[in-house]
Amino acid sequence: MKAWASALDPTNASGIRFLADPTGEFTRALDLAFDGGAVFGGDRSKRYALVIEDGKVRQVHVEPDNTGVVVSTAEKVLKDW
Repeated sequence: MKAWASALDPTNASGIRFLADPTGEFTRALDLAFDGGAVFGGDRSKRYALVIEDGKVRQVHVEPDNTGVVVSTAEKVLKDW
């Protein structure tokens, strides 16, 4: 996640916080885990983006097929924001 953040926002100017979930605890709490055992070897997180303002979730963008890149792209999320 750190490498991704460095590549996309090297000066931290966007205000976007890049967070990892190495144990999957956050993902499971949001009910955004899926069984990816057949392909990925275990549970995986659905692809999603959250817009959070003042500590409150304002928007949730979850890919309908778990792994696609249609509704959770930065362009789509920022357009809807």
